[in-house]
Amino acid sequence: MAPGLTSSSGTVWLRVVILSLIGILAFSSRLFSVIRFESVIHEFDPWFNYRTTRALVEKGFYDFWNWYDQLAWYPLGRVVGGTVYPGIMVTAGFIHYVLTSLNFPIDIREVCVFLAPLFSAFTAVATYLLTSEMKDPSAGLLAAIFMGIAPGYISRSVAGSYDNEGIAIFLLMFTFYLWIKAVKLGSAFYAGWAALFYFYMVSAWGGYVFIINLIPLHVFVLLLMGRYSNRLYVSYSAFYIIGTIASMQVPFVGFQPTHTNDHMAALGIFGLIQIVAFAEFLRSHLSAGQFKTVFNFGIVLFFAVGFGALVLLTVSGKIAPWTGRFYSLWDTNYAKKHIPIIASVSEHQPTPWPSFFFDLQLLIPLFPAGIYFCFQTLEDEHVFVILYAVTASYFAGVMVRLMLTLTPIVCVCGGISLSKVLDLYLAIPDEGPAAAAETTEKEKEKKKSSDKPKQGIWQMDTRLLVVTPIYIILVLYQLHCTWVTSNAYSSPSIVLATRNQDGSQHIIDDFREAYYWLRQNTPDDAKILSWWDYGYQITGMANRTVLVDNNTWNNTHIATVGKAMSCSEDVSYEVMRRHDVDYVLVIFGAAIGYSGDDINKFLWMIRIGEGVYPKEISERAFFTARGEYRIDDEATTTMKESLLYKMSYYRFAELFGGQQPYDRVRGSAVSKNPIKLSVIEEAYTTENMIVRIYAVKKPDNIGRSMSSASTFGQKRKRRSRRRSSSSRRRTSE
Repeated sequence: MAPGLTSSSGTVWLRVVILSLIGILAFSSRLFSVIRFESVIHEFDPWFNYRTTRALVEKGFYDFWNWYDQLAWYPLGRVVGGTVYPGIMVTAGFIHYVLTSLNFPIDIREVCVFLAPLFSAFTAVATYLLTSEMKDPSAGLLAAIFMGIAPGYISRSVAGSYDNEGIAIFLLMFTFYLWIKAVKLGSAFYAGWAALFYFYMVSAWGGYVFIINLIPLHVFVLLLMGRYSNRLYVSYSAFYIIGTIASMQVPFVGFQPTHTNDHMAALGIFGLIQIVAFAEFLRSHLSAGQFKTVFNFGIVLFFAVGFGALVLLTVSGKIAPWTGRFYSLWDTNYAKKHIPIIASVSEHQPTPWPSFFFDLQLLIPLFPAGIYFCFQTLEDEHVFVILYAVTASYFAGVMVRLMLTLTPIVCVCGGISLSKVLDLYLAIPDEGPAAAAETTEKEKEKKKSSDKPKQGIWQMDTRLLVVTPIYIILVLYQLHCTWVTSNAYSSPSIVLATRNQDGSQHIIDDFREAYYWLRQNTPDDAKILSWWDYGYQITGMANRTVLVDNNTWNNTHIATVGKAMSCSEDVSYEVMRRHDVDYVLVIFGAAIGYSGDDINKFLWMIRIGEGVYPKEISERAFFTARGEYRIDDEATTTMKESLLYKMSYYRFAELFGGQQPYDRVRGSAVSKNPIKLSVIEEAYTTENMIVRIYAVKKPDNIGRSMSSASTFGQKRKRRSRRRSSSSRRRTSE
């Protein structure tokens, strides 16, 4: 041991070094996308976040807060400051400000690209702190490294994934850590900090609702278990009051904490714990019989009045009812039946079983073992872990996106269970002389008075028999996480990659090619019609106005776009002219096998459009008499006449040089008959035919329909009349 360095301080420094290495590992493992491609923003929502962050940095916070975005949702527009969670933008802007103030010149795009990997390192530290409160620092280190490389978290935190979840999971875990510290110590100080980080979470992600329901649930269960204490009262009262007031400062949230059912549980538990605290006060002043009578009456009255008030305020409209997203969490078919716009999002689909093993692998068997060990001890903090595990497991099962909230608690339980095993099989039988010398007399007396025998496995062969397989499994887990991160979660959606015949990488850059063409070859005020998936990318990269985007706040407007895509050209033309559309953009993957194209999304466009325009759109009309959804010669007339079908397969047959055209995505032959367009004309098609852009024609000067105008002047084939034999005889005579 170095001079002046005790055994305990040496252990602390060792943990600091290990935790620092875990943070570096968490950061570096998320850089595959930058190494293989380039520093670029991924997916769809991150492009809006990047665009707003750049506006924040260039124009300042005041202009950002009052920004009216005219490029979105034409002709409605969007008030950005009141419709976003600004946490991630402010975080990136603050980091950029600090770096530039320290004379480190850096573009805001690079800050946005590397923000999620940076916060993944912070998340590993927060996981360490939370797990250490559950067991000990050794379990915390194991949970931290699990969290640092778990695919379930990496999927939303790779470099370039500039989305709200990039910082939200850190805030989630750190808020829970502060809450547990507050409950264990009865500290208003820690509860206040938990409330402030909850406010940060509210400003960053809509998933804050999970926190404001899980913490009240923890308090409620502790009350049912008879574990009320002044510590619990102080912690929750301080957390709820400060957290609620702070969260209402976010404009997008506003008065929701007092006006929506999502927050009523927290309010109800706050009232309940006040009654319980008052009951404890009465207990000291009343006899047992009197107290029991008053307490029972008070509880019944509280629930009766509370439930009645909730129903009355909900019916009167003072409290907003449950949203469609809430109902879809309890009934997986609800959104498909009633709100197809929610069901159309792939992240809202139920999670298939293979996804759990793909994203968690080794942690799957460790997860229930960790919960078992929590049941063995069952302190207040362990009750929290069990509640978190149960609720997150359910929600992750009904929605793919919520795998993100399950992964942290799985890592915590995995760290606890694996630490328990290693404590048993790696126990040190004898303390060294240096450690023995540092042991105080008081500690020796405690050891002598302790009747508990030391637990541990002392035989070396038995240790190796257990520890060696664990080591091998951990190595395999690390390899799995690295492979998944590299191959599944590090490919930006705007840049595709394939392999040439010689094994070299081939980049498919059709998306940026199309957006760059729009930016360079269309007027600044051009209006682009596309499905809502591509709205953020068009405004972010092409800087052009769109009718709909990924905000999906206006179902009627999205249904109007669905109507334009699924109706005939003449009907669609009226919709496009009414909304001043200049260009139409579609995604088509049949040429190279890109499955994320608009034909595969077409049924959702039809369903959403039919929900608003049932007289003009019928989903049944797109299916054959046998109930088949086809795109070949047997496709229905409604399908073939739809605008999206025509734009997708226009001139597609020319690629095959007279041979039978073949759709590589649907695995089906396509009609050879040429498609004629009357209301639009092809403006640009990318190299691999993934993105196709069409220009909308101007109205006919004399008021004819565009289909009639397009056929004007074409020679009609005259029917040749066969002369009768008698007429031929007369002619010959």
